Amino acid sequence: MTRAPKWFVYILKCGNGCFYTGITNDIARRLKEHKSGKGAKYTRAFGAGKMVCVIGARSRSLALKKEAEIKNWTRKEKIAYIKGFIVK
Repeated sequence: MTRAPKWFVYILKCGNGCFYTGITNDIARRLKEHKSGKGAKYTRAFGAGKMVCVIGARSRSLALKKEAEIKNWTRKEKIAYIKGFIVK
């Protein structure tokens, strides 16, 4: 039996068209924080547009590792991943 993920890595498309990547254990709460201006400094400055990708992780450690990996991708790689063309 597979356990449900307790942590999530997410990608937001900001108002300026750039992507913001973060982790959380509550997707709805975190998106609400970003949209209300209480999220990350970057999303406060450029606006939290919409959530374009959510990836489940079994632990905070795994979520942090995936977040770091995604942050090292190029914009082109992120777009391809979001569209489902590649799997990293």
